[in-house]
Amino acid sequence: MAAKVNMSPKKNPMPCQQPAVRARNFDEVATGYDEAAALDEALRCLGCKAMPCVSGCPVNVHIPEFIAKIKEGDFEGAYQVISRSSSLPAVCGRVCPQETQCEARCVRGKNGEPVGIGRLERFVADWHNAHSTAAPITEAPNGHRVAVVGSGPSGLTCAGDLAKKGYEVTVFEALHTAGGVLVYGIPEFRLPKSIVQKEVDHLKAMGVKLETNMVIGKTLTVNELFAMGYEAVFIGSGAGLPNFMGIPGESLKGVYSANEFLTRSNLMKAYRTDPVTPVSKGGKVAVVGGGNVAMDAARTALRLGAEKVYIVYRRSMEELPARAEEVEHAMEEGIEFRLLTNPVEILGYFNCDDRRDERNGSVIGIKCQRMELGEPDERGRRRPVAIPGSEFILDVNTVVMAIGTSPNPLIKATTEGLEVNRRGGIIVEEATGATSKAGVYAGGDAVTGAATVISAMGAGKVAAKAIDEYLCSK
Repeated sequence: MAAKVNMSPKKNPMPCQQPAVRARNFDEVATGYDEAAALDEALRCLGCKAMPCVSGCPVNVHIPEFIAKIKEGDFEGAYQVISRSSSLPAVCGRVCPQETQCEARCVRGKNGEPVGIGRLERFVADWHNAHSTAAPITEAPNGHRVAVVGSGPSGLTCAGDLAKKGYEVTVFEALHTAGGVLVYGIPEFRLPKSIVQKEVDHLKAMGVKLETNMVIGKTLTVNELFAMGYEAVFIGSGAGLPNFMGIPGESLKGVYSANEFLTRSNLMKAYRTDPVTPVSKGGKVAVVGGGNVAMDAARTALRLGAEKVYIVYRRSMEELPARAEEVEHAMEEGIEFRLLTNPVEILGYFNCDDRRDERNGSVIGIKCQRMELGEPDERGRRRPVAIPGSEFILDVNTVVMAIGTSPNPLIKATTEGLEVNRRGGIIVEEATGATSKAGVYAGGDAVTGAATVISAMGAGKVAAKAIDEYLCSK
């Protein structure tokens, strides 16, 4: 008998902590589907033969196939389908922008809400992590060695895909913990560190070696990796260089880049009562920016004890680049959005006579200017235009700049023959991830600048395939 179809126009709701409760803890906000909800949501999938959802996935997960396994109650089988394409399913199920990718192409979305593909992927991955003890399957060692620089999503994906094929892979990570942006950039309440660790442990079980506290470009250079016997190198070092606006007051005490603010909280545990690397707690906080990182920083500030948190963004809600779910959660938690607002100066209090050095002062406010939307820019977004005479002061004692990041210049500065673009991104062949230096491949934010986890994973897969072809042809 054919399985019934759930024709409800709406997804099964995702269970979550109540806003007033979660705003003061770091526990995961969304608690996930149970088996009944997962089965009911899976039954909303029509199993389209054309599979438009797959073409919307940067790593081409066989979505109808894994959902069909859920319908059968074969949750481990569903995991095995996903893991053929994705090395980080528990991560992707939580942080991927499915609404603009796979779910955006779901046929059910034409007359209602699309199938909750991300929610189902998360359910399957969590079920596997809770129930499975089977060792991962890899091919026999092939004798080739590959070095991967960076243990973020692109590096871990590249490492996993190569390990499956029998390569001896070593991942070199600059920090003391593997995971890259997954551990230092994404807060616990959105992506628990235990989830990332399980994914890392899975790769280690496949034979991937991890070397932490290894800053490639300082501890070792790319050329030295080749001298050590590695036959190819993948650079997935991310975009860890924060951007600032260049306005007065950015050197005052109490001004952070989102990178620093989140790293101190997520990785260095600044939320403890006796932190080694503290951040400003309490008071009023302005987070400048409108992306997912801005939402993460604002919601983290709230959980660190801020009495008031503002999102300051120069465009309107329609142009806000953050995921709709993250914006909704931030609003539910009481974060105030100051839209069509642009900072022009950070104001400081100075406790000494030397006002020439901003480092002697502390933040007491942020001077802003109201904006209106003008003509569209080259990407089609209407340009924000300042309204003369509209300046006002926002009373805050902490400012977090979440306006993007750039690729770290360290590797390019220490690697001869590696070409980069004007923004510092490593130049690669799009189809292979190959750089201008023989045997060196790159992907993720080190190439594109700050982007999504899943797009970085897609780049890691592309490079792994190209590395395999390159070494097999030698």
